[in-house]
Amino acid sequence: MAEIVVLGAGLGGTLMAYELSGQIRPEDHVTIIGSSPSYQFYPSNPWVAVGWRKRQDIEVDLTKVMERKNIRFITTGAKRVKPGENQVELNDGAVLAYDYLIIATGPELGFDEIPGLGPQAHTQSICETGHAEQAFAAFERFCENPGPVVIGAVQGVSCFGPAYEFAFILDKELRKRKLRHKVPMTFVTPEPYIGHLGLDGVGDTKGLMESALRNRHIKWITNARVKEITPGRMQVEELNEDASLKATHDLAFDYSMMMPPFRGVKAVSGIEGLTNPRGFILADAYQRNPAFPNVFSIGVCVAIPPVGKTPVPVGVPKTGFMIESMVTATAHNLGAMLRGGEASIRPSWNAICLADFGDGGVAFVAQPQIPPRNANWAVQGKWVHLAKIGFEKYFLRKIKAGKSEPFYEHYLLKQLGIHKFADDARHAGKSGGA
Repeated sequence: MAEIVVLGAGLGGTLMAYELSGQIRPEDHVTIIGSSPSYQFYPSNPWVAVGWRKRQDIEVDLTKVMERKNIRFITTGAKRVKPGENQVELNDGAVLAYDYLIIATGPELGFDEIPGLGPQAHTQSICETGHAEQAFAAFERFCENPGPVVIGAVQGVSCFGPAYEFAFILDKELRKRKLRHKVPMTFVTPEPYIGHLGLDGVGDTKGLMESALRNRHIKWITNARVKEITPGRMQVEELNEDASLKATHDLAFDYSMMMPPFRGVKAVSGIEGLTNPRGFILADAYQRNPAFPNVFSIGVCVAIPPVGKTPVPVGVPKTGFMIESMVTATAHNLGAMLRGGEASIRPSWNAICLADFGDGGVAFVAQPQIPPRNANWAVQGKWVHLAKIGFEKYFLRKIKAGKSEPFYEHYLLKQLGIHKFADDARHAGKSGGA
């Protein structure tokens, strides 16, 4: 019998618990640790921040789902992981022992790294649904007396898509309210160019994103380092390619949403051999930690080196598609290990994303996500907005039903002529993994 603990009940952790239930032996037990009984579909947070969605529209109570799947669900959260002792200390003082641990915590949001950043200071956030609700309340107040807006990301961010989405969605909502002509907008980003996305671009995302900003009269500053934010003012340094100072910008704003830098959560930070200096989990090609081979990690908490050197630090995003491939590979690897086999499945690490612009958007495919790539393209169209709505409904139904099978990954990989991941998964099943 094996005790398997999943730390984190977000996108990766919830799907991990679901998929493990089909891989473990009858005598094995799965426990998932979250900080809340609810799952929230974070990709919809930009819609929450302009009132297009309510919390209840994108939230699922996991309690009954986990009970139905015979998964123990703890919602007190974790205080500290003790990999040397195979234990997780919970926030209520209890200690949980494990044979295998899968870390899926997501990030801690580093608002404190920039003076004045964050919803407790002078800018809004859409990284959590509660933050998005607060951003919407601030937006409603803003619309009573509109003025300049600054949207974007600060240095060290590894998730740029939501910043672009929110800029375009905000533009759409302002036009709907007949207020856009009163609102100068500036997009601020540490990326070396618009559409870099932490991936050195995908297809022509540079041209597509620049055109989208230009057509909506949104100015931009790249290679931007945010120094300080005070009420209604943002101090930004714009750097040259050699990281020397090019210009300084004193940006006035009446409303601002800036993505914060990510770092590892306190429960794992500073554990030698487990994390890098930013607190992200070190993992090999099979999602296993080299120092603690009974510890796996999936999702945003995984340490991935930057794509290349940039004047301002830019992280690599972990997209939903990429995370689901981590989940599937980890479930099959752990299933094989429980039966005396070895970890042999590598996640596909492909990116397939829908960036919603409110009335259109950009879809892109990067296979693999980190260049050089076998597939590298981006397209735009009004259908992307509709596709994002459809995906939201599909994914929430999947969470409510307790299912994890990412049918779209297998379909799209086959469309691209790539069969290895699906073949590896089938092979794992034949060898006792399923």
